[in-house]
Amino acid sequence: MRPRIIQLLCTAALLALVGLAIAQDGPIRNSGPTVARPKKADSAAPGAEPELPPIPSRVRRTPEQPGDATTFHSEVQLVTVDVAVLDGNGNFVPGIPGGNFRLLEDNVPQKISKVELGEAPMTIAMVIEFSNKFQQYWGPVWYQTLQLAWGFADALKPEDYLAIVAYDMKTEMLTDFTTDKTQVHEALSRLNTPAWSEANMFDALADTADRMSGIEGRKAIVLISTGIDTFSKLNYDKTRKILQGAGVPVYAVGLMQALRERVEMFGGMGDIQRLDFLQADNTLRTFAKETGGAAFFPRFEGEFPTIFRSIEQGLRNQYVVTYTPSNAAHDGTVRKIKVDLVNPATNQPLVMKDQNGKAVKYTVVAKSGYKAPNAVE
Repeated sequence: MRPRIIQLLCTAALLALVGLAIAQDGPIRNSGPTVARPKKADSAAPGAEPELPPIPSRVRRTPEQPGDATTFHSEVQLVTVDVAVLDGNGNFVPGIPGGNFRLLEDNVPQKISKVELGEAPMTIAMVIEFSNKFQQYWGPVWYQTLQLAWGFADALKPEDYLAIVAYDMKTEMLTDFTTDKTQVHEALSRLNTPAWSEANMFDALADTADRMSGIEGRKAIVLISTGIDTFSKLNYDKTRKILQGAGVPVYAVGLMQALRERVEMFGGMGDIQRLDFLQADNTLRTFAKETGGAAFFPRFEGEFPTIFRSIEQGLRNQYVVTYTPSNAAHDGTVRKIKVDLVNPATNQPLVMKDQNGKAVKYTVVAKSGYKAPNAVE
């Protein structure tokens, strides 16, 4: 009888060990945010490094079935370029015929196959700087950040998808893409007390752009930031190349403009700090220009609604220019793009006039290039 009892006890101990091993091999949840603490903390294995889930596309690809390893690669590469034509007031200019568009790739004119005008739902990732470097709790920059974030989120239409990404020393996705305003508001409510004094903008931008590169349709990153980067693993040049290759326009909204002017007026800003802020502004302008977006530097709260409308018009209403590059090489190089409006009869810049016959100034906004695929892609 005693050996039987000992055998049963050994069997039970072995089953318990197997169950423990299976539990330990299960998924590890995020060990805790750095930007804001969630309402309910998730359990985590001690010492585990949290890893952000990929931002999914609304157009999902069906996974390959076992044994179906055959893939087909087309030798014909189509390139689509989203183009916005804005007047002097930042309003979208509709009704431009497709024949007035000229596109150069590496200074070589390209044959445009199609120009379309459409309005579609947007897919936006709002990337928000939320660190203790400038955004101390209840401070003016903290308040401006929340005004911009909540205001832009509420300005979107019900069919638009929005994800909230915040960063300090790490990047955290507060909510995945959703059309549910309740989830968006819950995510924004986590932006309460900043934790760390680092602001790793390069890492946050590159990570978000890379995750969004496979999303179909009209997409963009709305960056709310001072433009200052303190401790990113990536540098400026690498981040710039990643953004150029991702094909996601960046719309940057610079923080602290009015506050910086007031501090400088009273002699509270040194030469090095002034240079840092000027470089930060130029970084935001460069990222926006090269990706086909725009940069805004509001000084007053009353400018916020105009900025929201400009971003919406630049994304929701666009000309989509499609062409097949004359350079068919799959070499992974970055090709420069320039889009102009011309008179097809003379090939000279197009002159727009209003109802009174007065010339209208306009701006053509498009990404400055794209990365050609590699031969193995």
